[in-house]
Amino acid sequence: MYAPDVTVPERLIDAATRLFADKGFDRVAVQEIVQSAGVTKGAMYHYFGSKDDLLHEIYGRVLRMQTERLEKVSADSAPIADRLHAAATDVIVTSVENFDAAKVFFRSIDSLAEETRREVRAERRRYHEKFRSLIEEGQSAGVFRADVPADLTTHYFFGSVHHLGTWYRTDGPVSARQLADYYADLLLASVTKA
Repeated sequence: MYAPDVTVPERLIDAATRLFADKGFDRVAVQEIVQSAGVTKGAMYHYFGSKDDLLHEIYGRVLRMQTERLEKVSADSAPIADRLHAAATDVIVTSVENFDAAKVFFRSIDSLAEETRREVRAERRRYHEKFRSLIEEGQSAGVFRADVPADLTTHYFFGSVHHLGTWYRTDGPVSARQLADYYADLLLASVTKA
């Protein structure tokens, strides 16, 4: 099933992601994960201390990648409206490209142990704060309307992003890029001064 060059951690993450997306975090046993990955429980516990650790890593990989990309967009010299549009499209495209991982996280964050849940929320908050800083930059520059707080705009946007897993179908009529453009266009229309 897996190519010889796929590492044990990669196999475990892949298997866990598929199983958690299909069945739900709480309905998947460690034995199912290791069987699907073609490894032993000992191998799993060598790399991951628990299912919680796997769930944390599934989401953490996506968030780290999105954060790195957001930092590049933020540092670019393009006009602020272009950078906010790029940031908004990127989060949609990367969420859809990693749709099982995104769905698993949004459905299962409350299954994490309290300490891990706090850590994950802090990581996500840092990402949202970086995104919010783009809106604040546009407000300070007079490009974006300032009558709606940047925090509210950010929560509104990410609330809709986090809801994708309940309705969007990757095999549906709207591609990830089209969806991303729709979302980014709606965000820009809502923040741009008339």
